[in-house]
This record gives sequence, structure tokens and C-alpha cells, in this order.
Amino acid sequence: SLSHMERNRSPVSCTTFSELRREGEHFDVTISVDGVQFSAHKIVLCRCSNYFRALLSRRWNTTEKKVYKIPGTSPEIMKLIIEYAYNGTVLVTADNVESLLNAADYLSVMGIVGLCCEFLKSHLCLKNCISTWKLTDTYYCPDLREAAYNFILHHFKEVTEVSTEFVDLSVDELKGILEKDELNARQEGAVFEAVLKWVDHDPQKRRQHVPVLLGKVRLALLTLEYFLRNVKTHNYVKDSKECEVLITDALAEMYRLTVHGTASSGFTNPLSRPRLPYAIMWAIGGWSGENVVNTMETYDVRADQWMSVMYEQGDPIAYHGTAYLKGFIYVIGGCESMDCLSSVKRFDLLQKRWQEVAPMHSQRCYVSVTILSNYIYAMGGFDGHMRLNTAEHYEPETNQWTMIAPMNEERSNASATTLHEKVYICGGFNGSECLITAEVYNATTNQWTFIAPMGSSRCGLGVMAYGNKVYAVGGFDGFTQLQSAEAYNPMANTWCEIPEMFSPRSNFGIEVLEDRLFVVGGFNGFTTAFSTMCYDKNTNQWYGVCGMGTHRSALSCTVVLGLSNVQEYVARRD
Repeated sequence: SLSHMERNRSPVSCTTFSELRREGEHFDVTISVDGVQFSAHKIVLCRCSNYFRALLSRRWNTTEKKVYKIPGTSPEIMKLIIEYAYNGTVLVTADNVESLLNAADYLSVMGIVGLCCEFLKSHLCLKNCISTWKLTDTYYCPDLREAAYNFILHHFKEVTEVSTEFVDLSVDELKGILEKDELNARQEGAVFEAVLKWVDHDPQKRRQHVPVLLGKVRLALLTLEYFLRNVKTHNYVKDSKECEVLITDALAEMYRLTVHGTASSGFTNPLSRPRLPYAIMWAIGGWSGENVVNTMETYDVRADQWMSVMYEQGDPIAYHGTAYLKGFIYVIGGCESMDCLSSVKRFDLLQKRWQEVAPMHSQRCYVSVTILSNYIYAMGGFDGHMRLNTAEHYEPETNQWTMIAPMNEERSNASATTLHEKVYICGGFNGSECLITAEVYNATTNQWTFIAPMGSSRCGLGVMAYGNKVYAVGGFDGFTQLQSAEAYNPMANTWCEIPEMFSPRSNFGIEVLEDRLFVVGGFNGFTTAFSTMCYDKNTNQWYGVCGMGTHRSALSCTVVLGLSNVQEYVARRD
């Protein structure tokens, strides 16, 4: 194939022909574009382009012409294409990418087509994603087409607000976007408002399309208040007989959901079928009853359901750390019943397989884990003999752990997070007491510094960056499990209390999902829990959500973003 030929071009022959070209020797063809002439070697042009191969081959070319006029491009672009033919490189810029793609597609220089598509893919943004997607109607760039479409789906609300191209979509294009489960809409109201914006652009022509577009909005997922105030009474809706049927069906489905719950219909009703989540929370391992378990569950925030992951099972593990990085969930340290571990395993989310990677320098049960700048940080813990103040980080590219500066205190059963390019670790146990202290790590200076102490001593707590603050939640103060929580403001170096959780707990999972802080499972002083709750900083309130299938403590949670095979880890939609 052509791409195969390009990959396997001999560097020697490339260099040789480049030298001949520089010296102006042995040219056997001239390409003319708008009167500008380029001398070249046929063999070089034929190697990078099917068009030139057909044009210059003896089978078609009986007259052995020396000069060939090439239409449909400019001298500047042809110069770049010929440079590419000799050197295998081309400088793609925002100014030349469309002209270059157009010419490369016409001349069948697939190497340049690929480079232009990569450039456009890497420059996708809210303003250009729709025009880039439409560009692939003209050029065969399947990867770019998929990337641009996924970008529109993922950033849908922002695209409708920022992109001037949104209102130029055809009704079929908009309908196709709205009906996708992959459309990333946390609130279905944003989808309804997008329909209004599109219709408002040309009401006389577009009003007729309201019923078909409204049918693609998951109306029964709206709050009743929003539905009655904004949808049912809207002029586009109330004057339409077809919309009247949708309104009646949506109200009936809302009532059914209220009485019977979300899962009772199996998500078959298009008006209430939850869209797929962009982010999924995983809960891995822990203690359940008398045993360490290898249970993996995922939380589908759009369906408010936990699902068991039944693919290849990992080893039972507890008091470990987890981190998601570049397609893998890493499980770090922890313990298997009595053994403290230095081992690190990772779960490949596409292959659904576990593999072992390099171990840490120390055994670390009760370890604290976070990610900063694509490094996984593992801090403190218990090695079976002593509580640790040491810390290290892991680089996946080199599969290597490197020691960093030790913390100011030994911390086992602490918790860590990353905010504004700094690592924060709070609380823990030093072998004799539960800690009230907290410290911050600056990777640039490789230095740990104490910050203001928390309001309570906490070990087995959860620490998480949320908004612009670091939250320290629950834990054990040496006497009792805590239901209190507090937030640290790095600008002021102060802690302030937030409302208490519904119940006390320690050694739970903690994560941020769709701008809410989730607390999962844990130990309440008497038993392990399966309940899950979340805190919303915008309302300053805690809410209960669906509980896990397995009650457990000493688990660890992590959030996975943008999986291409997300359907395999969430509640079934069909």
C-alpha cells in the first residue's frame, strides 16, 4: 500500500534525490502551477502520490511530456508538496492546513492528508469543531471525523453557547446529535435550550421542526418545575398538536419514574433513557465482613446505579491507593490480609486485563495516592514495621518509581489530593496518635511545607480537591468515627467547617464526579457500609444516592474520563 511505501522509504535514496535536487541534476519532469515551474524527479513524485503515479506512468503517458500543468492548487502549496516528496516532512499551520488538505486529497498524497488531519484533530476547539466535522464530508478522514463528532458530543453545552457554527447545522445533523446517548448533558435542560437557540435563528422556517427535535430531548429527565415553567408553556410547544402528545407522554413517564424508580422500565422509554456518563467512578477492593475482597463496582451517575465489573478479577486488596492515568487504573500498595505490599498493578480498560508494573521502593499499606503532572505519587503508609514519612512517584513511560523528599511527619492512613499543581496530604496516624496536621508538596522545589492544621485530628479520612479548596472529610479522631468535614482555602491558609455527613464514617472511598463530592462505603464504628452520599458546594448540602452492591471499608475510588467503551462499564441502555 501507499502508506506502507511511505513508511519504508529508503533514507539513503531520499537523501540521494534531495542532493540531486539541490545540485539541479537529472531532473526528468517539470510541474507547472499558475505559471510557476518546479523541476523534479518522476520517481520521487510517484512514490508519494497515486495521482503522479498515474499521470507520469508510461501506460498513460505516451508523449513523454516534460512539463505538466496541475490545476486546483497554488504555487505555495505545490512547493510544500514537492518538499514533502523529497524530505517526508511538511510544516502544517492554521493558515495553510485547508489548502494543503485540499491539494493533498486531490493529488492523493495520503501522507500529507494524514498530517493535516492530525493537525486539525489536535486543534479542535469549541469554535471550530462543527466546521472541522463538516470538512470531513469532503475529505476521507475517518479518525478526524470521529474525533470532531465526539468533541461536539462531549462539549455540547459549551459548543451551543460559543460556536457561531451551531445554528448552521441542518435539522438532520442536529437531530442526529440530540438522539445520541453519548451526548454529554448533565442537565437535559441544556439540550432543550439548544433546540430553542437553533429554532430562534430562523423561526419561520425552523418552527416546523420543533416536534421532531423535542422528541429527541429526554423530557422525563427534566425536573417537573423546569418542565412546566420552560417546556410545556413555550410558544413553540403549546401551539403544536404533535408536541401536545409528547408533553402528555413525558408527564406520564415522570409520574411512573416517581412511583416506580428509574430502573423499572429497563431504560427503554426514549423520553427517560439516561444519556451515557462521560465520567465513571470506580470502587475497588476493601474489607467486607471478615474478608479482603477484589470487588470492582462502577457508578453510573446518569442512571444513579452501581454496576459490578465482571471482567478479569484482580487480587483481593485493602488499604490501597488507586489512580487513573492514560487508559489504566493503577492499584498501588495496600495489603492482602496480613501482608503489606509494594506491588503495583494496573487494569487496562480497553483490554479488560490486569498487568503488574514496577513495584514501589517501600511496602505501603494505608498509603496515600494522587496524580500530579502525569506522575503517580505514593506517600507514607505502613510497611509492616513502622509508619513512613517517605514518598515516591511513578512515571508510566519509564515504568520507574523515584524517591522524592520525605514528608515532615510519618503518616499512615492519611489521604492526599492535588490542587493547583501542588500535592496536599492531611491527617493520618504516626504510630501513637491521629494527626491534625497537613502539608503541601511543591514538585518544582521538591519540598514539603506544613499548612494550617485541620479543625479535628483525622486518620482514615478522605481528602479531595473540589473547586478551589481541599476538603477533609470524616475519619477517626482516636476516640470515635467522625461525620464532620472541613474545607481548606490555600489562598487564606485557613480551614472552615462544612455541613456534617448523614452518618459518621472512616476508611471510605472519595472522589469528585460531575462537580459533586462523593463519599462511598466506609466503616461507621460498628459495621462496614455500602451507602453513598454526595456534597454539592453550590447548595452546601449533602444528598443520598444509590448505594453499592457490596458493603465495604478500606476501599479506594477513582474516576475514569472519556472511555470509548463506556457502555461496557455502565448500566445497560437497551
